[in-house]
Amino acid sequence: MSNDPRFFAFLKERIGLDVASVGEAIIERAVRQRSQAVQAQTPGQYWQHLQSSEDEQHALIEAVIVPETWFFRYPESFATLARLALARLAEIKQMRALRILSLPCSTGEEPYSIAMALLDAGLAPHQFKVLGLDVSPLSVERARRGVYGKNSFRGGDIAFRDRHFTEYGDGFHIADRVREQVRLQVGNLLDPTLLANEASYDFVFCRNLLIYFDQPTQKQVFDVLKGLTHVDGVLFIGPAEGSLLGRHGMRSIGVPQSFAFSRHAEPVKPEPVFVPMPTPPRRAAPVPVKPRPFSTASTQAGPIKAPPSDAGTLLSRIASLANEGKSAEARAACEQYLNSHPPAAQVFYWLGLLSDVAGSALEAQGFYRKALYLEPQHPQALMHLAALLESQGDSAGARRLQARAARSEQTVSPNDE
Repeated sequence: MSNDPRFFAFLKERIGLDVASVGEAIIERAVRQRSQAVQAQTPGQYWQHLQSSEDEQHALIEAVIVPETWFFRYPESFATLARLALARLAEIKQMRALRILSLPCSTGEEPYSIAMALLDAGLAPHQFKVLGLDVSPLSVERARRGVYGKNSFRGGDIAFRDRHFTEYGDGFHIADRVREQVRLQVGNLLDPTLLANEASYDFVFCRNLLIYFDQPTQKQVFDVLKGLTHVDGVLFIGPAEGSLLGRHGMRSIGVPQSFAFSRHAEPVKPEPVFVPMPTPPRRAAPVPVKPRPFSTASTQAGPIKAPPSDAGTLLSRIASLANEGKSAEARAACEQYLNSHPPAAQVFYWLGLLSDVAGSALEAQGFYRKALYLEPQHPQALMHLAALLESQGDSAGARRLQARAARSEQTVSPNDE
């Protein structure tokens, strides 16, 4: 409808959104949809309505924020949390309950996953409590309902669903014993007084949020997160955000694929405790950034079962292996693809991602650029290479790639949404 900068500024002020991180087209479509919903004929009319209606302000934010989450996303994070929680309880001699924070909690899959992981690890209900916060009242309300469709359960191992859910006609209802461990409320990380009067948290989950902010906002949000995390606590982030925390003095605890950071310089090495965890693959790949403070799994590549002639099946297998953290197997599948099929941008993109996670920045850049040579507007390769360049100090190069990604978004017609 319009690229009116007032709407960009509104979202920047309210939720810290950097327009370059998502592309102007995403925001423009949200403004267009909301304008049609309230029957505003011009951008000016909609702007006036937006300024006078708090409900509409929430509605526009909801239209821009499209939650993409599911239970036990990044499964190693929850396995690591369970091991650390047991060690933390022993350290404090079980004198109090562990405090865990999930923000943004979206529609509740993450905080409920935290609760299920800890219950399955043997923690008693009185030993921990979880708080979930989100800027979206609609998402918080859906989380409170605790009713989920099949899209919230991904991967081959969803045995937790049988343990913690009951199926009814409208979906899968989470068990009361899990719900009772989680408190949910609306909250904004840009509020410097957020939870100011509460004690700090032993574990904080804030994943895939910082990448959508510009650097000043990242610093502002990090200061809030640091204040919320206990001095001996652990902060779980998204795969793309490791270097951001590294610049602010936090360090990886050294557990591959956990994306867990603390203020301690030395890696935390808790005693291993067996915790049966599901391993759902992610549909969308994480945006990696360099330098990577974590390493890949050391398992050797096994045989690839997908037939070489079936390109689509092999591409799907590559994505599943990479998303499950099976880096060696995923790389072997990429090499098999290239040996038996014409070069494909998506395969070079995955090789770039795998190299980036392994800490090989130059190799990752080469693969991302090969992907862009074959498909100049490959959206994921553009965004990931931009993130990599930004972390290396090449802000100008990163902005150029972000601009290309934004132009690509603008080519999407309303009928393609």
